[in-house]
Amino acid sequence: MSSTMLNGDRVLTSGHEAALAEDAVAALRGPSGSLSIECGDGKREPLPPELGRILQHVLDVMSTGGTVTISAIPEELTTTTAASILHMSRPTLMALIRDGDLPAHKVGSHHRLKSSDVFAFRKARRERERAAFEALREMDDSDV
Repeated sequence: MSSTMLNGDRVLTSGHEAALAEDAVAALRGPSGSLSIECGDGKREPLPPELGRILQHVLDVMSTGGTVTISAIPEELTTTTAASILHMSRPTLMALIRDGDLPAHKVGSHHRLKSSDVFAFRKARRERERAAFEALREMDDSDV
C-alpha cells in the first residue's frame, strides 16, 4: 500500500488504497462477524475486541476515502493538555481542580491529571449535555 506522507504524520490514501482497505476489512472479518487474524499455524484467532474495533474503524474510514488521525496520549497529563482535550481554558480547568470536580495531583508545584480521569470527565459532561438537550427537545415537542 503506497501512501502519500505529509509533514511526516499524515497519510493520504488513493482510491486504490481505499479499495485495499475495504478488502482488508473483509479478509479480517471472521465467521462470527468479529475481526480475526490468521496465525502461523493456519488457525484464525480473534483479535481482542478493543483492537478489533479500532482496526475496523480505521479501515472503514480509509475505505471511504476519509482521514484518520492516530495519536498516543500519556497516562499523566499537564493542565494545558487536559484543558485542550476538554476544550476549555486552563483557568477553567484549574477551577475544576480547586473545587474538587476533577481529580489531580501535584508534581512539585505543578498539577498533573490522569488521562483516564480527564476522558471520564469529558464523557460525563457530554452525557449531561445530551440529557439537557433531550429535555429541551421534549419540552419543545410538548408545546406543539
